Amino acid sequence: MSARFEIKIAKNGDYMFNLFAPNGKVIATSETYTTLQNCKLGIESVKRNAAVHVEDQTVEGASLLCPKYELFVDKEGKFRFRLRASNGEIICASQSYTVKASAQTDIASVCENAPTAETVILEQ
Repeated sequence: MSARFEIKIAKNGDYMFNLFAPNGKVIATSETYTTLQNCKLGIESVKRNAAVHVEDQTVEGASLLCPKYELFVDKEGKFRFRLRASNGEIICASQSYTVKASAQTDIASVCENAPTAETVILEQ
């Protein structure tokens, strides 16, 4: 199996995508988009920005300009990451992780897999 973006219609009728690693695990999820075209543009932005630097917000003094990954601790004390485009918009985010290294591993997986991942549009 190869990496893939899956576009689906969210509950409110908007579009969203998940990026799956070759092992079938979801490694990143998008925000919602009002149109299919904008969702596809979001995927292209992830592909274009996949190899950017990581701003580790779990350590003091981390500050990078966009585009970047932001590695942070959420309100529940778990690790997450999000990918910001050059305009500062969040283009995808991760699930929560109990271990920082797991978040870092999935950032590396996005870097490796997103640029060549196929795009599949799921039927309702």
